Amino acid sequence: MITFRWKRLVITALTSLLAAILSVGVLQAAEAKPQEPKRHKLAATLETTQWGWLDPNEAPKLTVNSGDIVSIETMMHSHNKIQLGTTMEDIVALRKANPGGGPHSVTGPIYVNGAEPGDVMEIRILRITPKAFGVNFNLPGKEFPTIGALAPEFPEGFVKYLNLDWKNRQAEFKPGITIDVKPFPGTLAVGIDPNDPSPRKGGAKDPMAPVSTLRPWKNGSNMDLNELQEGSTIFIPVFLKGGLVWTGDSHCRQGNGEVNLTALECAFRDITLQLIVRKDMKLDWPRAENKTHWIFMGFDEDLNKAMVSAVRETVDFLASQKMVGLDRYEAYSITSMVGDCRVTQVVDVRKGVHCMVPKSIFSKKK
Repeated sequence: MITFRWKRLVITALTSLLAAILSVGVLQAAEAKPQEPKRHKLAATLETTQWGWLDPNEAPKLTVNSGDIVSIETMMHSHNKIQLGTTMEDIVALRKANPGGGPHSVTGPIYVNGAEPGDVMEIRILRITPKAFGVNFNLPGKEFPTIGALAPEFPEGFVKYLNLDWKNRQAEFKPGITIDVKPFPGTLAVGIDPNDPSPRKGGAKDPMAPVSTLRPWKNGSNMDLNELQEGSTIFIPVFLKGGLVWTGDSHCRQGNGEVNLTALECAFRDITLQLIVRKDMKLDWPRAENKTHWIFMGFDEDLNKAMVSAVRETVDFLASQKMVGLDRYEAYSITSMVGDCRVTQVVDVRKGVHCMVPKSIFSKKK
């Protein structure tokens, strides 16, 4: 026969056990709840921005965790020395002032905790807000006969400044010609690839010596891919610990080819990126996507070889995706029928091609 005292002890023990179980449940639920990503800002100053070189030995200007969101400011070319009214003579002098380096100002690097060589950096472009003006120019062909698709036909330099009407997302070229503003980062780099065959600063042979921002490569860099607008995502191989993310060479509009050397070059008050370390992906070359397309890239000094690389990347993706099983012959066939391969740019020493594959080819299961 159980006494009242024993009943009370049993009830107390059960109550304590239930409270402990509930406490563990609440704790596990709290642990399971994903944490809100931290938000950071990185202003463009002479200390946080490099002119024309990606130097892997540059101290990080910001350290973040995977998944964090960073609002980044960028400068105009040549450490912000190109401003409204800068003359062609000044632009030429600035081009010559940094031998081997690009004209680009790049903000960074940003160190991402946990990023290791062999990983992939997923970069989501959440928002872009340009500053007040943009510029397009070609260098004089008589001095720079290989810079620009038709450089010898344009012996004199030309520069055009445009005010940006961001409210209407437009810029007037001249009365009667209005250009829609579609901003994107011309340069988005993840570290450097120590095996990049690009020449190094000062002729150095050290694989960790600075690489010019001129040439696009496996680490992204000066891709000039006009599809990298708000809402798009790019996946770039990681070659160095921490990833090391730079952005600059900001553009407000560019046609495929970027044929006279420049786009509508501008600077960003803010480009907001979410940086995510992907350890479940392995890539040899960058690839991107937006709401409607997957985008595959190839870069080479030879445009034909750039095309081959971009097509191969496209075929490899289609043959490896899990939505519908395809062998490589089928993937090659589909690429030929729906892959829209475009000349990204022809003015960055290494030329670029990107192939667009519409996501709509994969029908929804009924």
